[in-house]
Amino acid sequence: MKRKVITIDADKCTGCGLCIPNCPEGAIQMIDGKARLISDLFCDGLGACLGTCPEGAITIEEREAAPYDERAVMANVVKGGPNVIKAHLVHLRDHGQTEFHQQALAYLRNHNLPVPADAAPVTAAPPAGCPGMRMRDRTKAAPATADAATPVLASELRQWPIQLHLLNPAAPFFTNAHLLIAADCVPFALANFHHELLRGKTLIMLCPKLDHDQEQYLAKLAAIFSTQHIQSITVAHMEVPCCFGVRRLVDAAQKQAGSAIPVRDITITLEGTLHE
Repeated sequence: MKRKVITIDADKCTGCGLCIPNCPEGAIQMIDGKARLISDLFCDGLGACLGTCPEGAITIEEREAAPYDERAVMANVVKGGPNVIKAHLVHLRDHGQTEFHQQALAYLRNHNLPVPADAAPVTAAPPAGCPGMRMRDRTKAAPATADAATPVLASELRQWPIQLHLLNPAAPFFTNAHLLIAADCVPFALANFHHELLRGKTLIMLCPKLDHDQEQYLAKLAAIFSTQHIQSITVAHMEVPCCFGVRRLVDAAQKQAGSAIPVRDITITLEGTLHE
C-alpha cells in the first residue's frame, strides 16, 4: 500500500540522536553512528521527529510501505518502560489517531500492563503532545476592535508567486532583495503581518512539515542565495517545534550556497504575538 513514511538522508545525518526521543514508536534507532528507520511497520508517518533534526535529514515521503502495525509498535514500545508508553499514547491521542490509540490501550489491558492516567482518551483539548497538532479554541477571546478612524491598509506584497515550489530563483525581484522567508501559518497568526514583517521585503512561503520535496526547497534557496545579491533574510515561523525547520532549511541552504547573508529570526506565538 502507498502511505506516508519518514525517510532519513544518511549523508546529512550527523548521528546527534535528537530525533530518537521524539519517536516514541521506536521506528528510529542509532545504527553505525547514523539514525535509521528500522521498520516501516513502526512509522506512523505523522512526523513528530521532523522538527528535531538540526540538519534537515528527516523528511516524509509517500511510497509503497507495509501498513503501520500498532500491535507490533506496542510490543516494541513497552520495552522502554512507563515513560515511553505514556509518550506513545499521548502522541497518538494528540494527533487524532483514535483507532490506533484504542488498539494501544487494548494491548496494555491484554498484557496486564497499567495505563498511564494522563494518557487516556480526552474529549477536550489535550494537555500535552505535539504542539503543532494541539487544539486551541480562541472563539471566546475578545475580538479586535475597529472604528471609522481605522485606516484601510494597503497590501505590502511586492511580487507573485510567493510559494517556494512556484518561485524561479532567477526572478528579477530577488535582485538586491531583503527576503522574508515565512512559514505558511505566520500571516494568519500575526494580525499585522503586512506592516510588521512584509513591508519592503520579497516573500517566500513554505511549510517545513507538510510540504513535499524538501530537497527541491533546499536547492532553490541555495540557488537564490548564490546567484542573487540578497541583502538580508528574515525568517518567520510559529512557536511549535516542527516550524523551526524553516530556519534549519535556510541555514542548510546558506551552507550549500557558501553564503553568509545576515538572518533575523522571528517566532510567532499561537496567540499572535511576535518574539525575537
